[in-house]
Amino acid sequence: MKAAIYKGKEDVEIQELPLPECGDDDVLIQNIYSSICGTDVAVYKYGPETGHRITVGSEFGHETISRVAAVGKNVKEFSVGERVYPYPRYAKNDTKRAGTIGGFSEYILVPQAKKNHSLYEVPETIPDRLACLIEPFTVGCRAARRGQPKAGENAIVFGCGTIGLAAAIALKFFGAAKVMICDLSDLRLNIAKEIGFAVCNTAKENFEEKAVSYFGEAPSLSGQTMDADIFLDAAGDESILETFMKHGKIGSRFVSVAVSKSKRSLDLLHLTYAQKSIIGSGGYFPEDVRDVMTIMQSGRWDLEKMITHEFSIDEIDRAIQTAADSDRALNVTIKF
Repeated sequence: MKAAIYKGKEDVEIQELPLPECGDDDVLIQNIYSSICGTDVAVYKYGPETGHRITVGSEFGHETISRVAAVGKNVKEFSVGERVYPYPRYAKNDTKRAGTIGGFSEYILVPQAKKNHSLYEVPETIPDRLACLIEPFTVGCRAARRGQPKAGENAIVFGCGTIGLAAAIALKFFGAAKVMICDLSDLRLNIAKEIGFAVCNTAKENFEEKAVSYFGEAPSLSGQTMDADIFLDAAGDESILETFMKHGKIGSRFVSVAVSKSKRSLDLLHLTYAQKSIIGSGGYFPEDVRDVMTIMQSGRWDLEKMITHEFSIDEIDRAIQTAADSDRALNVTIKF
């Protein structure tokens, strides 16, 4: 089988590897489409230790949709030809392998496979290209859920990548009345607008004025501000938390899903008197997988608009480089 092997900074090599042997309790799956994650881009651009635990000399990739190619003699829950989503945390029976299950390889061996644990059946009503976005959508769905959205509330999402858009869609799915997405990329914001969201390019527009105009006003400790209940950070820039502290209304919540190691200082007295909350969100759970499949089958949003480029596995370098350019691309997929 062909497999993309991570060799270090800006270095990925396509190798021919032996097809994995399927043990008695295992399932061998053949990838159909895989999506490129921001952590794949980070480890490609900056080297090891900057993305998921992707090590030099290993397979990588984790956002994929596959079909069962072979099953072990003891396997009763899966059949050849069935379309499945490999759940990265458990696909290899090793949560440390969540980013390296082999999404950029032609085949993945799933040891001791279990239905709705390491492999989820995917309804045929979800197109193949869209189904490879289940994994990043679960991350966005979890972040939206962590914001504790209530019907009729308003939210602002910072970051118009796949996870940010997924979070915005999940917020609407959970009952949010109005959701605005903020970013610096006109290309990505135009896609969000086509999908149905209000948008703001914070490099070109006055964020405060646009948010107040869209959401209306609500009280904060320092006076009237935008009536937004949830600020969700899917971008990771330090200014976003500062924006929440400055403009968040009384009782508003800040959700951090962006990967960032930088340390921040907080005015805890302000948080106390404003009754604000800061919430972390990482990963996903089975309930998020179920909700994402419901969202993708609902037809409420044209979600395939998010996919701007498609490459073959032989073009993996160019695919990752394209995914790194937010002015040219939103979601980039590999078609096997």
